[in-house]
Amino acid sequence: MSSKYIVRQQIKNADGEIIGHEILYHGENQAFAAEASTSNEFAAADTVYNFLTQNSTKVLHGSLNFMTFTTMLLMKKTPRLFDKSELVIQIDDSVIIHPLSMRFVEQYAKEGYQIAVNEFQFAPRYLALMDSIDYIKINARTTNDLTMRNIIEIAHSMNKKCIVTNIDDDDQYAMARNVGADLFEGKRVSERMKVKAHSSSYLQGNFFRLMVAVTREDPDVDEVEQMIAADAGLTYGLMRTANSVYFALRHRATTIHQAIVTLGLAQLKQWVYLLSASNAETAVDPGSEEFLKLSFMRANFCSELMNHAQGVPISKSEAYLMGMFSTLNYLIDAPMEDILAEVPLDDAIREALLHRTGPCGALYELVLSYENADWQRITELSEQLSIPNNLLTSVYFLCMESVNMLWDQLTNPYAGAQAPDEEKAAES
Repeated sequence: MSSKYIVRQQIKNADGEIIGHEILYHGENQAFAAEASTSNEFAAADTVYNFLTQNSTKVLHGSLNFMTFTTMLLMKKTPRLFDKSELVIQIDDSVIIHPLSMRFVEQYAKEGYQIAVNEFQFAPRYLALMDSIDYIKINARTTNDLTMRNIIEIAHSMNKKCIVTNIDDDDQYAMARNVGADLFEGKRVSERMKVKAHSSSYLQGNFFRLMVAVTREDPDVDEVEQMIAADAGLTYGLMRTANSVYFALRHRATTIHQAIVTLGLAQLKQWVYLLSASNAETAVDPGSEEFLKLSFMRANFCSELMNHAQGVPISKSEAYLMGMFSTLNYLIDAPMEDILAEVPLDDAIREALLHRTGPCGALYELVLSYENADWQRITELSEQLSIPNNLLTSVYFLCMESVNMLWDQLTNPYAGAQAPDEEKAAES
């Protein structure tokens, strides 16, 4: 059975802010938009068309999404399934040279859809498109700095934005910035952080909800656990506290639930109050919030993949912590090895996070490979872990939907809730 994967990859501006995502597709043993024959064109078009019609609300809502369309998808009028404010239609050379497809592109542009061109070239057929396009995409792997600079200067003279893609390392990122690129995409871009956060970073809206929850007369332990589990900063702080000399028992707490039980509700309340007092003005900045959400997604993905993985010697809860703690070196200004030394983790998890070794390392690397759209490595690792590769995309997007839904709840004002001091005042 051939592998079919769909991934969202971040597109950022020079300040490190996410301005949208590219929807990357791989299927029928080939990359989307790299069709070698008419039969492959139909196979890719049919697969992507079915995916879009079934999953568009989960994937595209509330974001600017860059998606490559084949000639067949353009002719099927697939772009009209989506809100033009949330979609950028990407086209490549196979579309540009098609005798009919450019009429469709021009029509979509007139209707208000934004258009992007992949792998821009200095060729008449590309230059003839300039009136209809908004973005030019340049491949950092195949374009030297002089050519890239020339393309960007021409694009800017015509008020077009330039996205440099496939940025895999710091040198490529520096080159793209130096030649004036507007937007950036690739493995290194996804990993770059705007600023380091401090060791007590937490999601402010979520922390407020937690304060409300723990100060209720009869706190819901499951609700409290869910709130802490959604926040890497809170999870790390709780695990450190529960395993401190003061609280540590014979058996150390290795899951969030065990940590809550170790502290007990009374001490948990004290921990929340102390955290609130000591961090009143130091909630997480928007740049680091990205990594809190990323840790939440990785935690869910690792945990759900455990339903299918074979030979991974940890529980789902431990797999969750592995994903949750994977971004701590971005949130805490310290080496990952020193950070992990503060909490009791299974050696297999520690080795996975530090060196990506063993079955746990394979699971962790599979999650990272999926984020980076490394198609070959995804297939190799899923086979190594005996995970049916046809399940990966559905698990990935179910996790994304769950994370997005809960994240909205955690970051929006708590409907109907009052801060602890307000509740006390209302009671008196």
